[in-house]
Amino acid sequence: MKEQEQKEESIGEREMKNTTLLGNFQSVSQFNGHNGAVKNQFIIQTDKGLVFQSYNTIIAAKISGKRYLDRDSWDYSVTTGKYRNQFLGETKKETEAKIKSGEYILTDLNGGQS
Repeated sequence: MKEQEQKEESIGEREMKNTTLLGNFQSVSQFNGHNGAVKNQFIIQTDKGLVFQSYNTIIAAKISGKRYLDRDSWDYSVTTGKYRNQFLGETKKETEAKIKSGEYILTDLNGGQS
C-alpha cells in the first residue's frame, strides 16, 4: 500500500514540476520539418513557451527566453536529433557547445519517465 502511495505521489510531483517549469498547456501541433509535417513529432505551446516532444518524450523546451534539454533524452537517436536541431535552429555540435558553456540547461523534463 505504501509503495502505491509513493508511486502516486511521484506522478503528482512530476506533473507539478513540468507545469511549473514548462507552463500550462495551450495547444499541440505536429512538428513541421523541412519536408512538411513529421509523424510522432510535436510542438506544444504553453503559456511560457514552446516544447518539442518526440513520441511520448519531451526532448527540448524554449521557455521564458531559456533553453532546456532533457538530460536523458536530448540525444536519443539520429532521427530525434535531426528534428531537435531544426527546433533549436542549430547543429548538434552547436548544441553541445551551449550545454558545455551552461547556456543550455540539462534537466529532467520527463519526471524520470523518459
